[in-house]
Amino acid sequence: MIALKHDTIRPYGHTNTSKKEEVEHMFDNIAHRYDFLNHLLSAGIDHTWRKKAVDYIGQIQPLIIADLATGTGDFALESARLNPKKIIGIDISEEMMHYGRIKAKNKGYNHIEFVKGDSEQLNFPTDYFDAMTVGFGVRNYQNLEQGLSEMYRVLKSGGRLVILEVSIPKNSFMKFIFNIYFNYFCPFIGRLFSKDVRAYTYLNESVNAFPSGNDFVTILNKVGFKNTVWKPLTFGICAMYTCEK
Repeated sequence: MIALKHDTIRPYGHTNTSKKEEVEHMFDNIAHRYDFLNHLLSAGIDHTWRKKAVDYIGQIQPLIIADLATGTGDFALESARLNPKKIIGIDISEEMMHYGRIKAKNKGYNHIEFVKGDSEQLNFPTDYFDAMTVGFGVRNYQNLEQGLSEMYRVLKSGGRLVILEVSIPKNSFMKFIFNIYFNYFCPFIGRLFSKDVRAYTYLNESVNAFPSGNDFVTILNKVGFKNTVWKPLTFGICAMYTCEK
């Protein structure tokens, strides 16, 4: 598998650690402020994006759902309205999932389970999940193609995958606003509240390096997914990718 440009973008750039280790450390660092900053920086519109994504997988009435790079579990909690038998949130950051477990418990969602795991080496049988979601996590993968191949492996035939990811708008004016927002505003707010200087600078770097749009669709198709479609949301600042096995 060929390394992509985004694979080399790392939160801290240490020479003695992997990207995976740095991403885990970064999210452990900002977990206590993540929900607050996430909703602040997205103006709450991220909830609308997740709703659209869950509507897509809901069409097949999935019984077992995986939410990869689950973080604090917002995608998993949104999927709960589909009334599946089980939802498994998977993440490498225990600190992030700690807050997810609290939210699920407060809502009485006993069928949501949070498991520490590596999305590029999923500890689940082949053809196990009916549907899978990933919210703003695939650009953090150390090896994107390997992670997508693992998703394909554990998804049942006919199962659906939906991925949300930040994207750069095509419209020149929106792109200008986007660049100012992500280059200056996000790092400033992140530094102010999270105390991790690199976390929100890395956000912009990872978005710029990610193979979005048709480039990402090509990779999804390469690992075996079919009926792959991508749709820009909110003037193109978010992209929703849908596909099936």
